[in-house]
Amino acid sequence: MNIKNVAVAGSGVLGGQIAFQTAFHGFTVKLYDINDEVLAKAKKRFETELSENYKTDLKASEEEIKSTLERISYTANLAEAVAEADLIIEAIPENVEIKKDFYHKLAAVAPEETIFATNSSTLLPSQFAEDTGRPEKFCALHFANEIWIYNTAEIMGHPGTDKVVFDTLVEFAKQIGMVPLEVHKEQPGYILNSLLVPFLSAGWNLLVNEVADAKTIDKTWMIATGAPKGPFGFVDMVGLNTVYNIDKNKAEKTQDPFTIKKVQYIKEHFIDKNKLGMSTGEGFYTYPNPEYKQEDFLK
Repeated sequence: MNIKNVAVAGSGVLGGQIAFQTAFHGFTVKLYDINDEVLAKAKKRFETELSENYKTDLKASEEEIKSTLERISYTANLAEAVAEADLIIEAIPENVEIKKDFYHKLAAVAPEETIFATNSSTLLPSQFAEDTGRPEKFCALHFANEIWIYNTAEIMGHPGTDKVVFDTLVEFAKQIGMVPLEVHKEQPGYILNSLLVPFLSAGWNLLVNEVADAKTIDKTWMIATGAPKGPFGFVDMVGLNTVYNIDKNKAEKTQDPFTIKKVQYIKEHFIDKNKLGMSTGEGFYTYPNPEYKQEDFLK
């Protein structure tokens, strides 16, 4: 299988990064989202913030950025987005019903040979395999935030994934500058989030139970370990809407008292105020120059 044309569904923080990284490495990319307004925001982010990040962090030239931007097109028409796609990467909200509905719609318009991949960070491919209408061509392909720096790509199939499809995605990951991490058995959280989520959960426990404030928690971790950011710097990068959606689903299923309390906290302090982290310019910190990157933060 040879991948040339890629569609990305979802123009949020990570979906946008996936599209830009893929185009940067020479692939033709169509970015799909539900309306032109959100696509326009993504396009602006590409032309400013992401372009500058690639110039600063990867020493990308003006010509490389220009070529990258020219390889990306935008559409709110799903059929148009996937008409020529060899691969579509889904990066829409972490909500089971939303994803299932999306895959039903996608299956009706995508070419038979198109590979489907989910960028889900918590949900398993087997939860959606039948909804895709092509379970053998469906796999997880999960990226970390700030994809151009933290260049991991976790590839995780389900029991019905064709090995050729799995291997194709491993090779594709290499072609777009990723380090492919093969996950050989379905595991919620894959590798990265199986390690990261307990760390972030410990931070949330300290915050929501009023043991310490967010900046003190981050400062403690950064000083003691030498890490570049603490748990709430990570939360801003992941996106508070993503955390909220995941925990809201968990709270509804388990009725766990702490999770309910945490969801209410996130809604009141962040969701209702549209403070979603890096994507909106404010979460626990303000961006593009968060306090934790300033020299006196650790004093």
